[in-house]
Amino acid sequence: MPDILQGWLIEQGIGEHRALLFDKGEVVAAKVDWPGKLSSGQIADAILIARVTGGTRGTLRFASGEEALVSRLPRDIAEGASFRALITRAAMSEHGRFKRAQAIPTQNALRPAPTLAECLRAEGESLRIVRHFPQGMWEEVIADAWTGQITFTGGALSVSPTPAMTLIDIDGDLPPRALALTGASAAAHAIHRFDLTGSIGIDFPTLDDKTDRRAVDAALAAGLSGWPHERTAMNGFGFVQLVARLERPSLIHRLQRDPVGAAARLILRRGEQEPGAGPLLITAHPSVIAAIRPEWHDDLIRRTGRSIRWREDSALAIEAGFAQSVSA
Repeated sequence: MPDILQGWLIEQGIGEHRALLFDKGEVVAAKVDWPGKLSSGQIADAILIARVTGGTRGTLRFASGEEALVSRLPRDIAEGASFRALITRAAMSEHGRFKRAQAIPTQNALRPAPTLAECLRAEGESLRIVRHFPQGMWEEVIADAWTGQITFTGGALSVSPTPAMTLIDIDGDLPPRALALTGASAAAHAIHRFDLTGSIGIDFPTLDDKTDRRAVDAALAAGLSGWPHERTAMNGFGFVQLVARLERPSLIHRLQRDPVGAAARLILRRGEQEPGAGPLLITAHPSVIAAIRPEWHDDLIRRTGRSIRWREDSALAIEAGFAQSVSA
């Protein structure tokens, strides 16, 4: 990969914006956003549909019909009142429950949901919007995120979202100290690669020697340098907890909590990038095709200038759909 690949590249795809951070041609971080829902940084008017008696919390409903939990309510805002709110966190879906978006009252001007590019620019990042990422780069990231597994020399780690936190488990055949040190770098890589935020727990091999634990803490700190967060030191059981500001679902949450929606966006990407000029045949699992929204179908036609045919195949895994050019 040429060294000219530096910094953030963004694809503004159908139903999904994707970002990859390159360092000397290698992918070191990724982000994804699904436009259309309440997003952190958005300012919109809403109606207070419920309020906790005597408290400062309640529930809002926006014009789209989406609801959000609101905090810091002034005393004079009653149920049924309309006011302006700033979204501080997008909705999150987890095992067995759905967490609504979060908001606070504001008097600032209305503002649409910021795009992924706008969010990165606001963080001081430089970026380029491209039509397509280099071949295979996004596919590698998605394949890892779909399984939540990353292998490294002598071991592997698994990433599992839970209602309490995202857990990273490190296992392998190396001696405990060597496995923990190698796993620290791999865990930092996974955090950047999957855009993990919020509460994160890392389960390292148990290390009895405090000097060894401090060495692992230092390796993890080096891997997460420049990433805003707080963390505990490794305890005697090999556990470390990190906390970073949570504003949107990670790649892991997106793919594992809505795999059909993720697969629908992935097959649209494959269709958009399929070479040729004739009709485009897209073959996918029936549930994936059913998840394709009419506006996404129309956008694919507009972007490719091609007619689209759909073929259901229930034998395919949901992520295994494919696109191909066919004769008229």
